[in-house]
Amino acid sequence: MAKKASKSIPSKVVTTKLSSSKSATVKPPGSAASFTEAAECLKALAHPVRLRIIQVLLAGKFTVGELAEDCQIPDNAMSDHLRLMQRCGFLSSVRDGRCVYYQVDQPHLMSLMQCIENRFSTTPQRRPAADKA
Repeated sequence: MAKKASKSIPSKVVTTKLSSSKSATVKPPGSAASFTEAAECLKALAHPVRLRIIQVLLAGKFTVGELAEDCQIPDNAMSDHLRLMQRCGFLSSVRDGRCVYYQVDQPHLMSLMQCIENRFSTTPQRRPAADKA
């Protein structure tokens, strides 16, 4: 008896049979390991002060002192938070004379913050369009 050739599944799509259904479900490509960088960056945001920093900076540019006052923490602690978020690429800074202003460098953080505000019922801030001059 001759065997039928089985159809090959493209390498980027994995098909799995669900036990409760006769239909196949297609999984997205990737693996848990492919989310390593994302997990590290999300850990950087997983702090109430850092979430507040993102929320405030989505409204405009602010200095370390202004952010520290808003979050009610010392300037040196605020600098540590800002440095961590800069390393993840979330923030950038601009020097104006003696002042250094921080700003959000990743526009997708706005939709992430809106999701957090909606889910956890924080007071959403009205944000003007981002000014990237």
